[in-house]
Amino acid sequence: MSDLTQIIPQTKTQRFRRTKPPKPLLTQKVLMYPQMIQREINNRSFYQFLKYFWDEVSTTPLVDNWHIKYLCDELQKVAERVMLRLPKLYDLVINIPPGTTKTSIVLIMFPVWVWTRAFKSRFLTVSYSAALSLESAELSRDLIRSEMFKRIYPEIAIKQEKDSKSNYKVIKSYHRSQSFVKNMRQGGTRFSTSVGGTLTGFHGDFLLVDDPINPKQAVSTVMLENVNRWIDQTLSTRKVDKAVSVTILVMQRLHQNDPSGHFLKNSNNVKHICLPGELGEYEKYVSPKELVKHYKNGLLDPVRLNRPILKELEAALGQYGYAGQVGQNPVPPGGGMFKIEHFQMQTTILNPVNKIKTVRYWDKAGTADGGAYTVGVKLTLLKHNKFLVEDVKRGQWSSEERERIIKQTAEADGRNVVVMIEQEPGSGGKESAENTVRNLAGFVCKKDRPSGDKVYRADPLSVQVNSGNVLLLPGSWNDAYKEEFRYFPFGTYKDQVDATAGAFNFLTGKRQARVI
Repeated sequence: MSDLTQIIPQTKTQRFRRTKPPKPLLTQKVLMYPQMIQREINNRSFYQFLKYFWDEVSTTPLVDNWHIKYLCDELQKVAERVMLRLPKLYDLVINIPPGTTKTSIVLIMFPVWVWTRAFKSRFLTVSYSAALSLESAELSRDLIRSEMFKRIYPEIAIKQEKDSKSNYKVIKSYHRSQSFVKNMRQGGTRFSTSVGGTLTGFHGDFLLVDDPINPKQAVSTVMLENVNRWIDQTLSTRKVDKAVSVTILVMQRLHQNDPSGHFLKNSNNVKHICLPGELGEYEKYVSPKELVKHYKNGLLDPVRLNRPILKELEAALGQYGYAGQVGQNPVPPGGGMFKIEHFQMQTTILNPVNKIKTVRYWDKAGTADGGAYTVGVKLTLLKHNKFLVEDVKRGQWSSEERERIIKQTAEADGRNVVVMIEQEPGSGGKESAENTVRNLAGFVCKKDRPSGDKVYRADPLSVQVNSGNVLLLPGSWNDAYKEEFRYFPFGTYKDQVDATAGAFNFLTGKRQARVI
């Protein structure tokens, strides 16, 4: 019974006198209200709260891992200072791979746990899209409404008159002494929005930012600047108390100047928690450094992010995406993006049954003045996820000669080969692509309007080249082709890489480009 006295809250008089409640009274309380024990356990540990209520917000079982408790404990430390209205020690920036329960911890469970301890707390929550932000807010609200939550915290509820996904208020009920009349006390609020959204009239004790920019937006310098400016000039001004209110930013790294990089560079009062998905070359980015000891066989989470899954992520994300989102090191690939020694030479004749689909992708130069080359790369998808570069046509031709060579090449390739024409931006690019399509009447010909930087478009291809899955047929074009790949993206020319990437993305269904 002495253990229970440490769990059941004591009155102020009992605490100051350092006396224990009578045993019969304590036993009676436990028998009448067994949920008091669980309530006290939850109050003392956000991690225990998350585990206890997990099934109320997720349809899949909790896959526990050391990083979950660590993040919960760190959030609890920050929150308890805000609850006591003490000056904050730091803001939090958390970099961690996708699929590691970060949103459930920070945006879904954390606000509800804080309300059980300090129900007047106010939250502003932000994600890159309104849909994501509202989904997290709705799940938090569903937890409060659940029967399981009501059994432990019957006094906490959502105010009916102010109950929407984007903006709701917490209320707390209580009984006046010697009265059975229930009274309500107004509590805290949660306002959820997307980056760029309005925040006029709203302030927060906790500013929670989860994935403020998505990977596609991160390729745009303009978009990065817009997001950082909104966080600096709009979100940062919406604190209840600048000395106490805390900002918590959680995301995977996407760019050197993404919001977390910008935040770390421009603030001296930040605790940085950085957890790459694996060690190896990323060990030096782990922060705090002592967390390295928790990695098992070099992995952050051996269940959800095991070696086969990491391999799949690398193939899907490419070198750049993997280094940022998994390794938390968003350094643009340098001259070593392609390991050209991993190109395999195909010196024997391939059986046609091994060929699945072939495309000839053209990246056209506008003039013949030597500024760029027109390049047509013929790429075949083989069985077992191999790729064969069969031929490269490359030259600096006038418009008339270029169109003649493109048509001659299509006739030589045959009608089973799809012809892709890269459409440059603007009306001139559109007109040029349409002229080529008309010139190739009778062939399967499509226009391709790629988006994003050339480096990003080539990234998925680099994974396959570096894995030895790209074969070359011997030809006079081999040396110039490999040299361009060797120095990409810092070489003088990028046309052969761009055309190969366009062909590869078409064959694999990658969405870096749009087929028209």
